[in-house]
Amino acid sequence: MVQLKNVPPAGAVVIAIIAILFVLAVILLFHVYLRYKLLSAKASGGAEDSRGFRGALLREYIASYKKYGRDVNTPAIISDVISTRLSGLLLCERFLNNAVSLFVTLGLFGTFLGLSLSVASLTELIGYSDTNEWLSVLDSVGGGLMSALSGMGVAFYTSLAGAGCSILLTVLRTIFNPQAQRERLETRLEMWLDAEVAPSLETEAAKDGADLINKMVSALDGAVKDFRTNLELAATGYARATQLASNALGASSERNQQVLESFDASVGRFNDGVHDFSEVDYNLRGSVERMDLAVRDLAAAMREINRRMGGGKQ
Repeated sequence: MVQLKNVPPAGAVVIAIIAILFVLAVILLFHVYLRYKLLSAKASGGAEDSRGFRGALLREYIASYKKYGRDVNTPAIISDVISTRLSGLLLCERFLNNAVSLFVTLGLFGTFLGLSLSVASLTELIGYSDTNEWLSVLDSVGGGLMSALSGMGVAFYTSLAGAGCSILLTVLRTIFNPQAQRERLETRLEMWLDAEVAPSLETEAAKDGADLINKMVSALDGAVKDFRTNLELAATGYARATQLASNALGASSERNQQVLESFDASVGRFNDGVHDFSEVDYNLRGSVERMDLAVRDLAAAMREINRRMGGGKQ
């Protein structure tokens, strides 16, 4: 402990970071392990909230089983639901998988940091040895060696802390293995779904060849019934449309007949008017001819009177 107090601040910071990460890794290790163990214990029994992990898994499995039947990929469904609903646990598990190498890396970082400090102190000490003031050099040798040794202490202490935490975490992960507990959870869930849930479900997929043929026959019967129903509806609609068109055509024919009768009456009245106009024209023409004869007779009489009056004057 006395030697740790003499560690430079840089080494103390690296060792503190390693200690904090180690404590965090241990806490996450037990949390993930116990969580997987609890879910594994509840994998095949007991009530489950519909919003929980088992409820989501059950809904996903039922939907897939109704569609694919016995060909459903149960492990893929379990993995998908775990990655969706338990993403936090998977993240912690990935951190634990990389924590061992992270501690070793931090220890190497401290090693290189301590070696850098030692090299800097030795370089400064060698620089003093070139001077002629041997007494002052001898006085500074002790301080320089202590500084160099403190840098080496940083290297060794950080490497020791990183390697020690890595070893301890490896031992704890061997005893409390979250990955093995998760695989056990997946196995128990798969057995629960295939052995207990699947037999009680109905499926739209065929179980064998005969079932497939029966489903095809049922589908064809349904298609024929739907076709017949649609054909009857189409025939009824066509008959109704034809009746409406016929009624509309009859009404249009009646209106056309009325229009033709009205047109015939108009033509008759026009013919009568033309006949009357012909008679008027004929009478008018006779009157004009008679007036023309009268005017001619009057002109002849006047010429005769003029001739006679001219003869009397002579």
